[in-house]
Amino acid sequence: MTAPHLRIATRNSPLALWQASHVRDALCHCHPGLRVELIGMTTQGDRLLDQSLSAAGGKGLFIKELEQALQERRADIAVHSMKDVTVQLPDGLALPVILKRDDPRDVFISNRFDRLEDLPEAASIGTSSLRRQCQLRAWRPGLIVHNLRGNVGTRLKRLDAGEFDAVILAAAGVRRLNLEDRIKECLGTDRMLPAPGQGAMGIEVRVEDQEILDLVQPLDDELTHVEVTAERAVSRRLYGGCHLPLAAYAEVAGYRITVRGLVGHVDGSGIITAEASGALYESETVGLALAEKLLAQGADDILRKLIPQKEVDDM
Repeated sequence: MTAPHLRIATRNSPLALWQASHVRDALCHCHPGLRVELIGMTTQGDRLLDQSLSAAGGKGLFIKELEQALQERRADIAVHSMKDVTVQLPDGLALPVILKRDDPRDVFISNRFDRLEDLPEAASIGTSSLRRQCQLRAWRPGLIVHNLRGNVGTRLKRLDAGEFDAVILAAAGVRRLNLEDRIKECLGTDRMLPAPGQGAMGIEVRVEDQEILDLVQPLDDELTHVEVTAERAVSRRLYGGCHLPLAAYAEVAGYRITVRGLVGHVDGSGIITAEASGALYESETVGLALAEKLLAQGADDILRKLIPQKEVDDM
């Protein structure tokens, strides 16, 4: 690289800054002498905390400003949580690197109860995700599920203030912030299927910047990349976005990949599930096959009700 200086666009939240710092440290380890600057930004998703993600628009709420910084050359790369990344990237941008995945599961956190099963009827539980909400309501229909937005620290403060009996968060974010002691129970993927890309971080760059592409490429984890590609294929076929009651999780065994998926009514009245498997090199095809299985069971009817007509027409 001719200029030993790299600018990383990142959200200003503690978790996003941790993730950007992690990428900075990994790049500096690979390229001694490299200077890296973090450029913190507040995104639309950070500002609209009084609305659910679906009501606020969902698509790209946490990454739009970062992508604009790339396009305007105010930053060289952007670091994202992969579950926040839209399935269609702006022209001229790419995601060549997905780092090794951390724990993809969700976790149960409470100051009064040790397990989700211990919550009494009519207990209040907070989560920002329609994916979690539909699974919680289907599994424990007596719970009162509330929308809970904000960064990890904000959500835990509201729990500690007594607003909720429990909250559900992504394991990776809790662990990255050294808050593992708050975790009461890790929810297996058989009980709470994760969002596409959950637990993985991605690096977005300008397609034309070969020098930057070469710089970040050593951080790519091949197996995670394959898994997340399959999961994002499911999301892309099913209208995409972390604001939908949609889950997809891929696992690799040998030279095979298996993807499990789920679409649910937000009120928990019905859950559609499916699974697809295939050769490792066909990960995207496997993801699309899974999406077709979900569509054949009625996923389209569920999801279209939650998506503005303009977005449907644009797809």
